[in-house]
Amino acid sequence: MNSKNKRILIVFSIIFFILICAACSGVSSEINDLQTSQTPGAVLPEDVLKDYMAAVNAHDYEKMYSMVSLSSDFSKEDFITRNKNIYEGIKAQNLQIEIDEIQEGGILSYKTTMDTQAGQISFVNKAQIKKFDGVYKIEWNSNIIFANLNDDDKVRVTTTTGERGSILDRNGELLAGKGDVYAVGFVPGKINPETREEDIAKVSEILNMPVESINSKLSEKWVKDDLFVPLTKNISYTDTPKKEALLQIKGIRLNTVQDRVYVLGEKAAHLTGYIHNINKDELDARENQGYTANSKIGKIGMESLLEERIRGIDGCKIFIVDKDDKQKEILAEIEAHNGENVTLTIDSKLQEKLFDQMKDDKGVAVVMEPGTGEILALVSTPSYDPNNFILGLTEEKWAEYNDEETRPMYNRFKAVFVPGSAFKPITAALGLSSGSFTAQEDFGPSGLSWKKENWSGYSVSTLTQYSGAANVQNALIYSDNIYFAKAAIKIGRDNFAKGLKSLGFGEDVPFEFGMSNSTFGTDLVFDDEIALANSGFGQDKILVNPVHMASIFSAFVNNGDMMAPYLEKDNGPTVWKQSVFTSEAIQAVRDGMIQVIENPDGTGYSFKIDGLTIAGKTGTAEIKNYKQDTEGTEQGWFVAYPADGSQDRQYLAVAVIEDVKGRGGSHYVIPTVRSVFTG
Repeated sequence: MNSKNKRILIVFSIIFFILICAACSGVSSEINDLQTSQTPGAVLPEDVLKDYMAAVNAHDYEKMYSMVSLSSDFSKEDFITRNKNIYEGIKAQNLQIEIDEIQEGGILSYKTTMDTQAGQISFVNKAQIKKFDGVYKIEWNSNIIFANLNDDDKVRVTTTTGERGSILDRNGELLAGKGDVYAVGFVPGKINPETREEDIAKVSEILNMPVESINSKLSEKWVKDDLFVPLTKNISYTDTPKKEALLQIKGIRLNTVQDRVYVLGEKAAHLTGYIHNINKDELDARENQGYTANSKIGKIGMESLLEERIRGIDGCKIFIVDKDDKQKEILAEIEAHNGENVTLTIDSKLQEKLFDQMKDDKGVAVVMEPGTGEILALVSTPSYDPNNFILGLTEEKWAEYNDEETRPMYNRFKAVFVPGSAFKPITAALGLSSGSFTAQEDFGPSGLSWKKENWSGYSVSTLTQYSGAANVQNALIYSDNIYFAKAAIKIGRDNFAKGLKSLGFGEDVPFEFGMSNSTFGTDLVFDDEIALANSGFGQDKILVNPVHMASIFSAFVNNGDMMAPYLEKDNGPTVWKQSVFTSEAIQAVRDGMIQVIENPDGTGYSFKIDGLTIAGKTGTAEIKNYKQDTEGTEQGWFVAYPADGSQDRQYLAVAVIEDVKGRGGSHYVIPTVRSVFTG
């Protein structure tokens, strides 16, 4: 072959190679187009259906549309709107399918299950999957959503409200439940046009609601001159000053509506607690329990403790209606359930009386029926009004509730306190019951100060020197610190610790409210002999919860049995600890506590009530940051109960008031407890 022919052959070869490459590129491009248009991994009809349902779960309506062939007049917009409205309207989630059979022509039989706001929906369905331009797609109509849903049908959701149960006192009086409040709103046509801006500003100030929010409400499209326009701010029925101020403004109207109310307000706030909007963590923790982002939930107090029983469960029905709006099929339904009404042992009148006595102090009061353990009153001060969490809490009020000094939301009946001399009857009863000493045993005179030889510079002091025998009765009458220091030493470190543990120290009190445990020493061990001595008269590291204190003192009424305190009327009575004191010890200590009140020299003599025989004990606890602290505060205690059954109902009252130094110590507490036993 000559050189010319060779060149011609080379040129033709190059041209042929280029043509082959171009052809291959076109085929490759067509293959790539086909592959990218097909759902990844969906090489079989069943894969397409599974991927489609995964897109439903993900609310990916664009992807769903790309996987279907519409067999009706639905546009893309119609398809997306219909699917979105139905699936999200019923709150569908966790949609799953099980393919049962694959028939000729790409017809798949399958079972669908999904969770909705009305419960689980389950149904058997069919779908036809065909190739369109080499790609599998679902022949779509509304039956793909629900088997019996036609294109001109609609899916409806109706809800019914389950009412929250009421919390009642022992006499059936409402503590928390449905009650009347005022809905505040404007009737636009009655607003004075000349003073409109000024009047709206007044309402803004009274309700602590931005002017912009009020104007926005009045500007909504549905508003007409003669319609009531609610401002979404309710006020209490008892808030007379706010009511009168609002009614002075032209165009304002107050409509009576019902909402959850707390009848005693701040007088029982720590007891009732309150409900408020559920938060994300609470909602996540209660998944699939019927709560929604709009639910209210008990936050603290009995509202929280009783949540599962008193919450109302809303009903919901999901159903299909035909083009004439007639019900065609119920897909899922949950019936509404009203919450349970719960009756407490609380006496509202007694609760109010105690609060009124204590409202200006930091303190706690517990009243128990000692024979049963029923709690008749449970007060913590200062307090807050739980109604504000329903009606709308202002920033100023929230700041007030979180004030670090007053701490009105701090629940003191869940806390522990240094008991001081109020603890002395317990030391005496443990010592007498263990045989460590007798009631008449004279510990000998000690003056106003006493110490053991090996105590170096520390000594125990007392306030009153008396001439009689240093025995149980006189020691209680005069509240003799030295006697009870000696008593604790006679009992001994191990026996005293064992005795306190037998009374429930270091244990959870069996009570509806979770409370701090009463404790002593370091991890329930007395540090040394001085700590033991100081513990004998309720100092050192002795800490007692007031409800627990009431339970211990109930043993003096029940021949040694401590009653479990309880708040729900159907929960008792129950003995918590049996035979913690002997009958002889109970009699001796009771006689001493009677003389604390009856004897003119008794520390509780000012409590004396004609016609009643009361056993009681005062206590002034010193709160120091260190042993030599002279600037510490004092807590006043008083414990009392009728010792002769002279009242129709037996009251055992315990009260603690903080910061009583310079105000009479424990004597400052006496009027509070005295009010329990007087009319």
